[in-house]
Amino acid sequence: MTTDKHDETSSAAEHGKAFSRRTFLAGLGGVGVGAILAGGGSALWLKNDVFAIPVSGGYLLIDSHKCGTCTTCMMACTIAHTGKTNLNFSRIQIGYNPLGRFPYDSVQHQCHQCPYPPCVEACPTQANHADKATGVRMVDPDKCIGCERCINACPYLPSRCQWNYEEKHSQKCDLCIDTPFWDQDGGPGGHQACVDACPMRAISFTVDTPEQKESGYDVNLRNTHWAWAGFPIDDQGRTLPSVSVPGPPKPAAQ
Repeated sequence: MTTDKHDETSSAAEHGKAFSRRTFLAGLGGVGVGAILAGGGSALWLKNDVFAIPVSGGYLLIDSHKCGTCTTCMMACTIAHTGKTNLNFSRIQIGYNPLGRFPYDSVQHQCHQCPYPPCVEACPTQANHADKATGVRMVDPDKCIGCERCINACPYLPSRCQWNYEEKHSQKCDLCIDTPFWDQDGGPGGHQACVDACPMRAISFTVDTPEQKESGYDVNLRNTHWAWAGFPIDDQGRTLPSVSVPGPPKPAAQ
């Protein structure tokens, strides 16, 4: 990203940033740098103080075979967080291959709330941080200087940190802790807009840390009702519902 000095100065003044991108980049070569990554990736060395990153209080799971690619979750996310209907602002993203073969024609990209989050470790201003109360990884837009280090640090593609091109800061899933345009309490123990809105019930919330790979967050959320509706519940989609799950219980004889 290239910006001129005038843009940096006006942006910093507008958003009340502590320092500009140019100041940060220049400081990387000197003493007293804002942040230095610690070895092992489990802590952040910040101004000579090492602090551990707490475990997140929750995680989103998806069932890619159950998803109908309707993007209702994306719309719910962007409306709850921004009050807009622009899917570019959604913190969960749905990919669909129209030439693909079911059930491998869609993929969902949601933040993994990593136990050792590279995005948090990479942030020089603590804008990308773990919430003190819940451990949820989230971004404080007022502290973000737009360096995009968190976006580049995410080990998954596409990055689960996104760039808000209108407000000029990074953003990521916060499990709906901060949803100014939604009147529900979010976060662990609360509601998540994508979970509540999904008509296929292809997204769920868990407090148990999944296996740390993409497949660890992609689980089978199909159930007996899914089979009774005529859909296969096996991952390959090849077993007839009547075989995998017996039919619904018959009413008792009068």
